[in-house]
Amino acid sequence: MVVLPVTITIKSINISPGSHLLIDNISWQQYESLLQELGEKRSIPRINYSNGILELMSPLPIHERSHRIIGYIVTTILDIQDRDWEDFGSTTFKKIKKAGLEPDTCFYIKNSQQVRSLQRIDLEINPPPDLAIEADVTSITTLEAYQVIKVPELWIFADFKLKIYLLGNDGYIESTNSPTFPDLDIVQMIPELIEQAFTQGTRKMLKSLRQKLS
Repeated sequence: MVVLPVTITIKSINISPGSHLLIDNISWQQYESLLQELGEKRSIPRINYSNGILELMSPLPIHERSHRIIGYIVTTILDIQDRDWEDFGSTTFKKIKKAGLEPDTCFYIKNSQQVRSLQRIDLEINPPPDLAIEADVTSITTLEAYQVIKVPELWIFADFKLKIYLLGNDGYIESTNSPTFPDLDIVQMIPELIEQAFTQGTRKMLKSLRQKLS
């Protein structure tokens, strides 16, 4: 008896909140077709691709809240420091036939002037984000994709702890300091500020942060 392969559409796959799915042996063309099929206006699933592995993720509410709060903290500090920034959220970034990823959120800071008027990012001619932020568990596939995209600074927040990764010649290296905010103890600050946001409210936390740093 000949066993025929089962073909199902991605839209028929139901990923429960807080879970992710890895699919092997996916070609770049299949990845591109999937992005086109699902469209640009979706919020879930998040999709990453590297080395033939496709990753689909459906975040929990705590995941979404954490990275949004971190984003508010980042822009508040940049505003206090009178520095330009552009928020590109979970834009899809692609290195053709190599990798694609959708950060939880990301920012152009040093390179903000180069991208502020752009509706799309082409990594063949435009720089990658200066800072990307991921909340919850980030898989090996996602980290590989970040390395290919060459994002210089990556923050990963999980279990109320922040880790900073800086891109070197051999991949990402964990650091206790952020080049984006060299004069601040970001590793300690972010968990404390998120806890304040959960207990006091985000607005009050940001107001207190402004008063402290201004």
